[in-house]
Amino acid sequence: MDRDTQFVERLRFFDGQQLFASDLQAIEASDRDLRWLHNRSLHQPGVGNGYAVAGRKGDREVVIQEGYALNAAGAEIVLREPQVEQVPPVSGEPGGGPAYFDLTVSYPNDDELEEAETREGVCLPRGVVRLRERPVFCWVRLRLDANRTLRAVNERHALEIQTGMKIVLARAEVLNCRLNADLAIALRRRARPPRQPVIRCETQAVDWEFWDYQREVRPSGIPEGPAKTERVFLGFKRLIDTTRAGFRVTPCYSARITGERPLEVRLGSASTLLLDGPAYIDQPTPTSFFCHIPVVVLLGQMKFEDAVTRLAGQRWALTWLAIED
Repeated sequence: MDRDTQFVERLRFFDGQQLFASDLQAIEASDRDLRWLHNRSLHQPGVGNGYAVAGRKGDREVVIQEGYALNAAGAEIVLREPQVEQVPPVSGEPGGGPAYFDLTVSYPNDDELEEAETREGVCLPRGVVRLRERPVFCWVRLRLDANRTLRAVNERHALEIQTGMKIVLARAEVLNCRLNADLAIALRRRARPPRQPVIRCETQAVDWEFWDYQREVRPSGIPEGPAKTERVFLGFKRLIDTTRAGFRVTPCYSARITGERPLEVRLGSASTLLLDGPAYIDQPTPTSFFCHIPVVVLLGQMKFEDAVTRLAGQRWALTWLAIED
């Protein structure tokens, strides 16, 4: 809240009350303070939307598009129409190299705004009733410090950038009053706090489906003879639903089958040893992925088809891990 405001007050009015300018301005100030408090609580200083800056090597001016930004106090810095700013008229550094500048935007004070409308008062001189709000753009000169890091020459500007009262939109390299390179925007700070990686791990029993494919086999020695379809078993597969994790984009999935190895399948007195290969992911999306598990026979007294059928009925447990950046 405003430092001068000690309490949150609800303004009330009654019929016949005499209103003063301070009463109406108090309403505006209260709404503004609560809005700025909201901004400070849920956002950080930076660009919320827009403020695209265009400037190519050799240009003498840059164009700033409409945008919305917040400073550290929560004040909204709003630009409603494109703005053209001249490149700083400097030839470069004294040693002959290019000069560096940060293009910044800040919230304007009332005395920095244009009077949009004035009115005559009742028995009072004309007064301002509307100010046209425009953000303040500033080229901040930079130089290398002792650590070979570019830093604002003006200490006040350096402090305002550091504390989030000036928002950096782009960095310019200027030589002979022109851009010596395209504008760089890597230093832009976003008003939305960066999302932390989302990590989710689950173990679940799965009813597996057979993973196989059909191939055509022709009798040897008869190339033109009728083909026979043969079913080849490769292992197991299953579509795994990850909707509950709430991923916004496709994460990086990994999966494995839990349990002892090798896998022994028994049917009466017959037994077979199977070995499952590494599980791999196919067709990943934010809400699902296909898991494929190849299976080979190490030693067995049962047919492969019978063994994998028996094994599939045991509901292998699948553990999957997903990381969303």
